[in-house]
Amino acid sequence: MLDLCTLGTGGTIPLATRALSSLYVRVGSEAMLIDCGEATQIQIQKLGWGFKCISTLLLTHFHADHVSGLPGLLLSIAKSHRTEPLHIWGPPGLTVVVTCLRVIAPQLTFPVVLHELPEERQQFSALGMDITAFPLNHGIPCFGYSLRLGRQRAFLPERAEALGVPKRSWGLLQHGESVTVDGRTIAPEEVLGPARRGLHLLYATDTRPVPAIAEEGRGADLMILEGMYPNEEKMDKALKNRHMIFAESAAIARDAGAKRLLLTHFSTSLEEPEAFLPVARAIFPETDCAADGMVLTLRYPAE
Repeated sequence: MLDLCTLGTGGTIPLATRALSSLYVRVGSEAMLIDCGEATQIQIQKLGWGFKCISTLLLTHFHADHVSGLPGLLLSIAKSHRTEPLHIWGPPGLTVVVTCLRVIAPQLTFPVVLHELPEERQQFSALGMDITAFPLNHGIPCFGYSLRLGRQRAFLPERAEALGVPKRSWGLLQHGESVTVDGRTIAPEEVLGPARRGLHLLYATDTRPVPAIAEEGRGADLMILEGMYPNEEKMDKALKNRHMIFAESAAIARDAGAKRLLLTHFSTSLEEPEAFLPVARAIFPETDCAADGMVLTLRYPAE
């Protein structure tokens, strides 16, 4: 399963009641962040899920409301006595930005490994997930991220018993290794059920609508998209600043066949995002507004 927390849901500048962009993603005992707005480390302290387990950071782009919390985060992770590497992925310019921000956080207890991606669709792995970074339309290099957590095929003990496999060897088969029984080689496929659907999360903010969002989010269990502006009255600003309104994000979730949409990255002028939910729900009923500190769990479907 995937545990999620929307640490901060604001855009541009923080408010007294709304922190800047960051999403905490936890898989088992390991965690990652997507973006790191100002005071992200304070939001993590409130959450209580810890710093030492954070092994990966995905940055969407380098506007200050998405990266200004990085020095404080690094220092908080170091304070947790982490010694394992921290991997940071992001668009072109990552090395310069992180190097400059680290001027005020030079001494850490762990190495920082930078993965600067070209401005095109890229795939890599972290936390046991298959991750796709894909370009958005924000005026500067900006990525959305599609995260897929696979699921092991079910082990069928009755088949293993019928084949005479001793229980001490079941674990090897479950993990994809063949075993030998009375001179016969038993392959994992002989004792495993059919492939099972995993979990799929898509995250994309700070962009005008682009086809890649729906394409990469096809059938997603959850899409987290921006709700910078609430309605058509703000379309001029959305076009100028390359953001989306509620209706545009809802249409993307609908077209992608997503199961749920969570809106985030709200404008400072949007005091009560929930008041505009009917606009989005008229297009995609399974829409909600994120709030700072909101915790969600994505679970594998029952089969």
